[in-house]
Amino acid sequence: MSTHDILHRLSETLASRRHADPEKSYTAKLFADGPDSILKKIGEECAELIMAGKDGKRLNIVRESTDVVYHILVLLAFYGLSIEDVSQEMRRREGISGIDEKASRSAGK
Repeated sequence: MSTHDILHRLSETLASRRHADPEKSYTAKLFADGPDSILKKIGEECAELIMAGKDGKRLNIVRESTDVVYHILVLLAFYGLSIEDVSQEMRRREGISGIDEKASRSAGK
């Protein structure tokens, strides 16, 4: 099973939980609580990832990274987006300098 397959399957599963029972699904509870709750969880998980990175413990870095990715996928699903939307943007940016890409966004504001 490829990483691509896992992320797409998870993205689809999260989307399917949009109207599930919040008492039976953590994802459904996040959806029911709305974007502020989801964003708060992303912030918490990012802080935990930062701490894991500072500690340098590889397993903790992987676990916290997984939590961040999961919660980002929940946010995407909340707004009717999926990992495919992120993949398309990554493909668009491929081969473009990060400095150039950032400047192109600033120019468009």
